[in-house]
Amino acid sequence: MTHDHDLVLRPTAAQTEAALNPPPGRNGGDLVVETLAGLGATTVFGLPGQHALGMFDALRRSDLRYIGLRVENNAGFAADAYGRITGEAAPLLLSTGPGALTSLAALQEARAASAPVLAISSQIPTAGLGGGRHGYLHELPDQAASFRGVVKSVHTVRTQSQIPSAIAEAWTSALTVPHGPVWVEIPQDVLLSETPIPVVTGGDTFPEELPPRPELTAVAADLLSRAERPAIIAGGGVVRADASGKLRQLAERLQAPVVTTFGGKGAFPWTHPLSLQSWLEDRHTTDFLEDADVLLVVGSGLGELSSNYHTFKPRGRVVQIEADLGKLESNHPALGIHADARLALQALLETVTDRTDPTAADRVREVLGKVRERIGSQELTLEQDVLASVRAALPSGAPSFWDMTILAYWAWSAFDAKAPNTMHSAQGAGGLGYGFPAALGAAAADPTRPVLAVSGDGGALYSIAELATARQYDLNVTWLIVDDGGYGILREYMTDAFGQPTATELTRPDYVALAESFGVPGTRTSPETLEADLAKALAAPGPSVVVLPAVLRMFAPTHTE
Repeated sequence: MTHDHDLVLRPTAAQTEAALNPPPGRNGGDLVVETLAGLGATTVFGLPGQHALGMFDALRRSDLRYIGLRVENNAGFAADAYGRITGEAAPLLLSTGPGALTSLAALQEARAASAPVLAISSQIPTAGLGGGRHGYLHELPDQAASFRGVVKSVHTVRTQSQIPSAIAEAWTSALTVPHGPVWVEIPQDVLLSETPIPVVTGGDTFPEELPPRPELTAVAADLLSRAERPAIIAGGGVVRADASGKLRQLAERLQAPVVTTFGGKGAFPWTHPLSLQSWLEDRHTTDFLEDADVLLVVGSGLGELSSNYHTFKPRGRVVQIEADLGKLESNHPALGIHADARLALQALLETVTDRTDPTAADRVREVLGKVRERIGSQELTLEQDVLASVRAALPSGAPSFWDMTILAYWAWSAFDAKAPNTMHSAQGAGGLGYGFPAALGAAAADPTRPVLAVSGDGGALYSIAELATARQYDLNVTWLIVDDGGYGILREYMTDAFGQPTATELTRPDYVALAESFGVPGTRTSPETLEADLAKALAAPGPSVVVLPAVLRMFAPTHTE
């Protein structure tokens, strides 16, 4: 009798030939790129450095497409977006020490947003490993220690024979839910040394699924079926699990109103009669959710932004479906179901009993009406018009990437994403500089659609060097820069808290002229012409910049009331 564990994959004739007669001149770097190709990678991001030259030399002997950015952190943001758009692990090639450490903020965002990034860094030569002070260039006592608190897993290679397995293990880790960034480091001498190891020809990995426990979904289904006022909070886990269709089916069967978190934009149709949209920073929405007798939270940890800054205090039963075990019941007691959102929603669909509730849509309209009334009383016509112009100019299926800027904060609550996995921002970790390099990664992932990046002038200065990247690879990204002369949201925060701002005003360049110096078309627009100018830029192939001089204001918060 043959058991599954007795099965051995036999090499093909071509694989046998490649193994017995590998091409000359291969080094450890070739093992890296061959393993990536074997795992299914087609595009890599990064920035070369002295210790990593073995990997970059090997790229020219491979079919992998390389997108080189100008700053390691921006390369990490580009890989993050590539992973979000494709659902594949995005390879990020970096050098030792300063190059590696410069990527940390991007990897923190990838971890917070569950974006699958496979970071592969060089290390000092093997003789220097172990924590001694040998004086190598870029040396750190323990480079991996800098990443352990940021990424999902760390993998240190010490010999060439370890490379294929270490990268495959890291790849599996990145793509096992919850997705996230992983770290592999390989010493310089291991990458540079000629290798006797055969060409890597296989690399299939099978990330484990995370199904729900059936006894838990049975209880959850019973609670939801018998609820009088059920409601649903849909987070980014729904989008990442490609579970938006199942969410809609469940909401309609339960007649449960749905609010999407800022990371879950597009998980539920914006104009659906049961859609509370994304007004989580509004007390009317908070009150409605608190009044639910059964609240289903799918793919969200109910963190600061998703809980109206921790002012949300549910009074009913909470059922939480979450793939990240650390987020399960971390903020509120719940019936915690550790599972992938898609599998858990499918289990609920198979076991819930349909509800009827003729008042559900009316209650949703009432809440949205109160929200509109509150915003309408604050004289914020300019802000709403600008956001509406962006929505009108952006094709419905085109992705957008938003930096930490006032217009993005508006978009979190008020922007109709139109479809799942099309609106992304840096709200996971909250660092500046995400929008434009992330949009470049998305354009590399799918060159058939225009991509929009939105930044303030402060955030734009983090990424201005990547105009060269956009031009070099002719990436189809339009960059909207809202120029208000400084760090606009910090200006507001400091004025509100201290009466006046400090360190928020910026000297900045002529962004149109600067873009044109890179060979990128630039347009200076106005609120009145924004829709037409932005639509024209998005319709043109290749990169472009649209600059909107405008001072925007945020709507008043409700968590301080």
